[in-house]
Amino acid sequence: MSKNKTVNGSETTHSDINTNSQIIIKDLWKVFGRDSKRVLGKKYRALGKEEIQKKTGCVIGLREINLEIKKGEFYILMGLSGSGKSTLIRNLIRLVKPTSGSIVIDEKNLTKMNNEELLNFRRETFGMVFQHYGLLPHLTVLDNAAYGLKVRGISKEDRYIKAKEVLETVGLKGWEDYYPGSLSGGMQQRVGLARALANDPEILLMDEPFSGLDPLIKRQMQDELIELQDKMQKTIIFVTHDLHEALKLGDRIAILRNGKVVQVGTPEEIVTKPVDDYVQEFVRDASPAKVITAGTIMEPAKIILYAWEGPKTALTLLRKNKRRAAFIVDKSHRLLGVAQEDKLEELLNKPEKVEKIPESALRRVPSVGPDTILEDMFSIVTENQYPVPVVDADNKFLGVVTTDQIFESITPMGGEDNV
Repeated sequence: MSKNKTVNGSETTHSDINTNSQIIIKDLWKVFGRDSKRVLGKKYRALGKEEIQKKTGCVIGLREINLEIKKGEFYILMGLSGSGKSTLIRNLIRLVKPTSGSIVIDEKNLTKMNNEELLNFRRETFGMVFQHYGLLPHLTVLDNAAYGLKVRGISKEDRYIKAKEVLETVGLKGWEDYYPGSLSGGMQQRVGLARALANDPEILLMDEPFSGLDPLIKRQMQDELIELQDKMQKTIIFVTHDLHEALKLGDRIAILRNGKVVQVGTPEEIVTKPVDDYVQEFVRDASPAKVITAGTIMEPAKIILYAWEGPKTALTLLRKNKRRAAFIVDKSHRLLGVAQEDKLEELLNKPEKVEKIPESALRRVPSVGPDTILEDMFSIVTENQYPVPVVDADNKFLGVVTTDQIFESITPMGGEDNV
């Protein structure tokens, strides 16, 4: 994709700035302290965070935030403690009032809303899940899940119907009459998620929701959230300081430092093209195999055969290119399999004339989609003597990935010297 513009020091592509953006944050600042707006003047604006604090006593929470988040996107806010992740979430729902800038959601400017408008907008738009589950211990699981609907004035019968639906969705069917104290941490977090989903929010805000869970339960919750998102297609803004969690869950990641966004990109872009030393250090231990996709490294096949051209033509092309096999497609360029030299010879030796190569004469091979990460291709590569074909959702042949390509992609620069 061609480069478009720079946002907070990071290059974005055309896909980053999109008319489908549901959330648009422009030049957002949050400064804590007395007479905070003076920090935005020429005298202080360009100074560093520590220097501003030393000269004014004000603390920079957020600085020149410009982000666009698309509808249905799983968007990660990531950074170390104090980077501004949670502050950004709180500004986003106006629990904290921004010092300057604008927040537009569904074409509505939150920074211009009065308290009543803001309260109604929050109820209709957001669902929130935080690290501390916030469950009411004296209420059953069902009543906790239905609590938001109760606040909105939904009848008991209707809210219980909806709460039971979402509890089943998050895997808690049969636990409706239990109390939070009898549930594990992971189950309590599911109740919190069910409560957020019961209101059918447009946007789900999740602030370090799994950080307090044991590693095994955490991975399970991540997997379940991925599966849920595939069904729900909600806009999710997810705060984490865990790089591996961010890479696993996110469509795009925004990395913050000292209240400022330093890079925005896909997991693959963040790992393979860090914009500075800070991001480089952040992703140092990340495995490229977990983020680089087949579509990124695939190449055109050296030779493609066409089923309708018949076995004689196919065999001639193989021998001309000094190959014993090649991928073969139909007239819609859909992958049919691999045509092998010996099988083509058998077709030519048949007493009856064969004008079209039948699929029964082809070898079936496993294929992958362009979004398949390299880690998921290891088993295919080791068990298959051919390059791995890459196909789209309609099985159209896009290209191939070889073992050498995978190895070169996951080996650090200079790694050959260590072999």
